Amino acid sequence: MTAPSMPMISLQGVSKTFNRTIHAVRDVDLDVEEGEVVVIVGPSGSGKSTVLRCINLLEIPTTGVVIVDGSNLTDVATDLDHVRAEVGMVFQQFNLFPHLTVLENITLAQRKVRGRSKSEANEMGMRQLTRVGIPEKADAFPRQLSGGQQQRVAIARALAMEPRVMLFDEPTSALDPEMVKEVLDVMLELAGEGMTMVVVTHEMGFAKAAADRLVFIDEGEIVEVGAPEEVFSNPSHDRTRAFFDKILY
Repeated sequence: MTAPSMPMISLQGVSKTFNRTIHAVRDVDLDVEEGEVVVIVGPSGSGKSTVLRCINLLEIPTTGVVIVDGSNLTDVATDLDHVRAEVGMVFQQFNLFPHLTVLENITLAQRKVRGRSKSEANEMGMRQLTRVGIPEKADAFPRQLSGGQQQRVAIARALAMEPRVMLFDEPTSALDPEMVKEVLDVMLELAGEGMTMVVVTHEMGFAKAAADRLVFIDEGEIVEVGAPEEVFSNPSHDRTRAFFDKILY
C-alpha cells in the first residue's frame, strides 16, 4: 500500500496577532497539493494577504505550523532562505529596480541566490520573458513599460528562480482595467502547466477559470472551502452568500 503524499503546503492552526489585540488570522488549517491552484477571496481586511504571507514567513505566525515541500518553516532550525528560494511571490506592486533593465531585474536574484553565471541567468531570463510574452522588452527600463508589462516582468522574475510554488497577492489590483487581462492570461497559462499556486484576488472570473478550490476568508477565519462553481452558485454559509451578493462577477 502506497503511503499518501504530503501536501506541497500545509498550514496547521496558524494564527497571526498584531499588537496583541488585532487578530488578523485565526486558527487557519489549509493544505495545498502539488499542482493545485487555490484562490483565496474575501472582504478587504479579512486576513487573506496575511495568510498568504505566512506561507513563506513574510509574516511570522503568532501560533501554528507552516510546512512547505516537507520543510517546517516555523522550526527555528530550518534554513528559511533555502525554502524561500523555492517559493516565488508576486505582489500588488511590481517591486522592480528602476535603475536596472528588465533583463537585469530578472537575472539579479538568479545570480545572487541560485549562483548562476551571467550567461545562464540571461538565458533563463529570456526564456521567461518569452513565456510571459514580452521578450522584446529585455533591454527596456521599468519606467518604459505599462503596468501590465511590469507585472509580467515581476512574474518572469519569480519564474526564473524555478520555484516549486507561486504565491500571488492581488497581482492585478494596481493595474488599469485594460491591463488586467494580460496578467491573468499569464497566470491561467501557469495554472494549465501544473504550477502549484495560491492566489489572493478580487478577480472572480480568474477564480472560476483557474481555481481547483476556492477559499473564502472573513475576519481572519476560513469560512468556506470548495470547488469554485459550488461556492459561487450554492454557498453553504450566510457570510459567503452575503459577500457574493455584494460583488459583481
